[in-house]
Amino acid sequence: MSLSAKLRRAPGRLATGAFILNAGLGKLKGDEQTAAAIHGMAAGAYPALSGIESKKFLKLVAASEVALGTALLTPIVPAGLAGAGLAGFSGSLLGMWWRTPGMHAPGRPLPTQQGTPVAKDIWMFAIGVGLMLDAITTREGRRKSAD
Repeated sequence: MSLSAKLRRAPGRLATGAFILNAGLGKLKGDEQTAAAIHGMAAGAYPALSGIESKKFLKLVAASEVALGTALLTPIVPAGLAGAGLAGFSGSLLGMWWRTPGMHAPGRPLPTQQGTPVAKDIWMFAIGVGLMLDAITTREGRRKSAD
């Protein structure tokens, strides 16, 4: 990978990686009340998650955030892979935002005051997609896909 590609990708990877890693580390110390709140919101949007015990769910989310944040901050992790992880993670958060009543204007993608903290995940989704597109369209990405 060229130095220019690494430099071009660095700001988005550093900002989102540090943000997600910090969030994950904070959740590792989460108490029962935090676990119940996070699990309740997630299970409300994705009913299949309701069968998981809330404290265990919080630990899974925390471990996932630590792993994703670390991958974004580690330059040897390919941009396409890091971008796919980021897009998947933030996409699931955006799905939760869309499915949770009161988070956006009815039938419109405009966040309410309550939904604004979660709606910001659109920026992480865009960075993830950008990393994937950049990896696909760079000379290195085209050469690998031609093999």
